Amino acid sequence: MEFAIGLSERAGTLAAERFFAADFALAIKADGTEVTDADLAVETLIRGELAARFPADEIYGEETGATAGISGRRWVIDPIDGTKYFAYRIPIFGTNLALEDEYGPALAVINQPVARQLVYAGRGCGCRVRTDSRDLVPVLRDNPDLAAARVELVNPAGWPADLLLTLHRHTRITGHLGGIGGLLTGLVDALVIAGPEMGYEDLAPLPLILEEAGGRATDLHGNPLLAGDGTALLSTGRHHDALLDLLAPVLTG
Repeated sequence: MEFAIGLSERAGTLAAERFFAADFALAIKADGTEVTDADLAVETLIRGELAARFPADEIYGEETGATAGISGRRWVIDPIDGTKYFAYRIPIFGTNLALEDEYGPALAVINQPVARQLVYAGRGCGCRVRTDSRDLVPVLRDNPDLAAARVELVNPAGWPADLLLTLHRHTRITGHLGGIGGLLTGLVDALVIAGPEMGYEDLAPLPLILEEAGGRATDLHGNPLLAGDGTALLSTGRHHDALLDLLAPVLTG
């Protein structure tokens, strides 16, 4: 855990340096998403450190694919989660690192270097939110009323109108209130990600973080997040089933 946190901090420092640099190279990948030279530099840093420390482990990264291993463990890297924001100089991005073993997710770290917030969790070890060098226990919002639930919409451009309207009518939808950090510090009750679908590397740290924090993480159909369809519902748990029921008619519509 200490190694993963330290590596995420180093990767975040590099990402922040590139973010505030005078210029960086931007390209469009075959799937239509953005990639910058910062994505590649951060992934190269993480891969190099992992290969040196754990040479028998498999490594999968968003930008450069998989490197085989023999240990039965796999590291999953999203060097810059939120490249679109990064590319347009919007400081809403992070570095994701997850470790999986024969039992499933084992470690998870999300570092948002400009926001100066790092979230980490270990299986059976709890979850912590590090802000200004202080490690805090997550404080989930305790709100009993679905109508008053703050639901953050992640990348809602292009969502079906019925989905937006349903959430608008039955909850208090919000823009960005910190993402996973906002959920873990009591700012929102839930995050909804409905499209474009997220890649595995985007989602890999989330189930363990939510489980260890006392929340829930599924896709929008209630399936386990990492076996789902790339959508996501992340919540404190209190309104999770109610939100799934609310969205089901719209999603099957």
